Parts: sequence; structure tokens; C-alpha cells
Amino acid sequence: MTFANLGLIDPLLHTLEELGYQSSTPIQAQAIPAILKGRDLLASAQTGTGKTAGFALPLLQLLTQTGSVVASNSVRALVLTPTRELAEQVLQSLQLYGAKLPLRSYAVYGGVSINPQMMALRKGVDVLVATPGRLLDLYRQNAIKFNQLQLLVLDEADRMLDLGFADELNQLFCALPRKRQTMLFSATFSPPIRQLADGMLRDPLTIDISPRNSAIESVEQWLVPVDKKRKTDLCLHLLAARQWPQALVFAKTRNAVDQLLEALKAKGIKADSIHGDRPQPARLRALASFKTNEVQMLIATDVAARGLDIAQLPLVINFDLPINAEDYVHRIGRSGRAGASGEAISLVSADEVRQLAAIETLTGRLLERREQSSFAPEHRVPETRLGGQLVKKPKKLKKPKMPGGKSKNKVHLGNWFDES
Repeated sequence: MTFANLGLIDPLLHTLEELGYQSSTPIQAQAIPAILKGRDLLASAQTGTGKTAGFALPLLQLLTQTGSVVASNSVRALVLTPTRELAEQVLQSLQLYGAKLPLRSYAVYGGVSINPQMMALRKGVDVLVATPGRLLDLYRQNAIKFNQLQLLVLDEADRMLDLGFADELNQLFCALPRKRQTMLFSATFSPPIRQLADGMLRDPLTIDISPRNSAIESVEQWLVPVDKKRKTDLCLHLLAARQWPQALVFAKTRNAVDQLLEALKAKGIKADSIHGDRPQPARLRALASFKTNEVQMLIATDVAARGLDIAQLPLVINFDLPINAEDYVHRIGRSGRAGASGEAISLVSADEVRQLAAIETLTGRLLERREQSSFAPEHRVPETRLGGQLVKKPKKLKKPKMPGGKSKNKVHLGNWFDES
């Protein structure tokens, strides 16, 4: 379906045409008309399907059509995101789509000084993108008011609950006006998400575009069994052998990210990292350098698993499997976006087999195993079946005991045996 058929105004249509957007995705085709009609929304679609445009375009149109002047320290629309990187990316999309509209957008999040954010809010903001913690800090310091708020969007709502933002969200909802239009976008419709929706949505339209946990079909997925202590060497081996131009690598801990980064740089590979201990300006610089191909390898924790839109990313490497199986879907969704093909490789050690089984059950497919002969693991990674079952090795048959419980040709001599 074309965007013109969705009821968007001319300035937005001209911008989309300049950006080369040909037709809407399924989530956009269903969400945009519903939001323009004023409906509350509970929407789910797999990663990389254009959810941001699905709420950003109608949000910008509604604000333009109402034409209200935003007061000092006030906002007319609020978009909540779980991570700083996603907040910045949503802001960039809003500014891109709204380039021909007289609206002001801004983002606030932790990890940077709060004072410039307080100064910026004094002018008033049409659309504010925020992480819950920093927004609550600003509200407590009277730097932001919600009396003009018309529209609320929760982007990646399930991730916000995973990261422990439930208390902050409840405090914020108490401060927001009850008369508002609310849109909740989530990767899953889990019981906690439905409970959250029940408390904040009015007669919502539910949109579920695809199987909620399906991995993108355009991403080729496979794994390499390897001992944990040899993962770094295997990663370097694969990079040298296959000559990938770029890769986004996910590790489980900040220490693992730093250690792999050091090993890559020692081999002369241009690499950078993103994790929670790095200052926000450094994280943004690392991501910007990766997007402009100045950096070949970007190593990150799951802070980068959701929302990052990196055009034409050929490869995602799971250096460690995620604890949460759903994060695997979001990780590999950084590749194969907007219909492009991609590849996702997982380096799996024996102690990660239960995470592997959970991922395969969630995605409904067994990952192909491609062993590297020089990295055959000493500790075998058990075979798996769909449904989370592990294939156990058959037990070795015991040798039958001779009558009397002892072997015939052995004479017991204390702690020794005479084999004659």
C-alpha cells in the first residue's frame, strides 16, 4: 500500500518520496490510519519492519494539524525508549520525517549532563524522546510539565520492563494527563505487557503483524561449537578467513567486550565498543563511526540489541549467547533490515546449550552447526531438539560381572592386582 493511501499530509509524503520510500510495510499500513483516527494502540511486529515510521509519521501529522503553541518546559508528545541509543535513533527519525514541518523534537537520557537538557526544555518541545529514569529526574526538578501532553508512545515496552523500569513508568503515568492518546509498541504480548496495557490504554486496537518471536527469514543463521576459552581465537580466525567488511559483535558482559576489543585492536582491526560503563558521548561516537564504516567491528552488550538501525549490516556475531532468548531475535535483527540479506553466527560453548535450546524453541528452527576443524571443542556441545530437549549420548554398556562379583583371572593382593 502506498503512503498516499494512508491519509498522510503532503509535506510528509514529499519527504518520504525524497527518502525513496516506495510503499508502506504491514505494521505501517495498519498503525498509521489507526493513530490518525485517534485510537489507542497495542502493536507488535518483528524487528526491522518499520515500527518507528509507523508511529512517528502519524504523530508528526497530528501535532501539525492541531497547531498548538507549546509552552515553556512543556511537551505535546512523549516517546519513551529503554536505551539511550534507541532514544537518539528515534529522535533522528523524527527530525528526518519532520524536516518540512514546523515542529521541534529533542531527546533526554542519562549518562550526560542534565543541565543542557534543562536549558533546552525551557523553550518547550513538540516531541520529546526520553528514557524513563532521566525523564523522572527532570520532572522532579520541575524542568518539565505534562499539562499539554496529547500523545504518548512506549517503544520497545517489553525491554523497558526487562530493564527494571516498571517503578519509573508507574510514577510517570501518575504524572501524565489521563486524557491522551497512547500507543504501546512491543516485541511481545507477554502477561506483564498486557497488564501494563490494561492500566494505560483505552479500548486499544491490537495489531500483531507476524509471529511474535520469529527471526527474520532473510538472515542466514548458523553456529560454531567451541570451547569458551577459544572463542576469541575463533572469532579472529573467522574474520581473517572470510574477510567480512563489517560485523556487530554481541558479548554477555562488559569485561568480555573490553577483552575482545583489546584482542581485535592488537591484530590491527579497527574496532570500538558500546556498553553501560562507557560515557554516552563515547557510545554515540562509536556508533557513528561504525555507521560511516570508519570502524570495522563494533562490540557491544545487549544495550545495542534493540532499535539500532544500521543500513546494510552484513553480519552479526553472537560471541556469547544472550540469557534471554528473545534478545537473540533482536540481536540478529540488526542485520537483514528493510529486506536486505544478512548473516548471524553464534559461537556456542557447552555451558550455553540450554540458552541455545531456548533460542531454537523460540524461533522454531534448529541452528545449523558448522564445526571448524582446528577449533573442535574438548567439551562437546550436546545436540538439541525443538521443544528445549537435549539429545543425550547413549550410555556405555557395562561389562558383565563374573559370578562372585570379581573377575576370574585376578588375584587380589591388597591394593594391587596380579593379571597373570
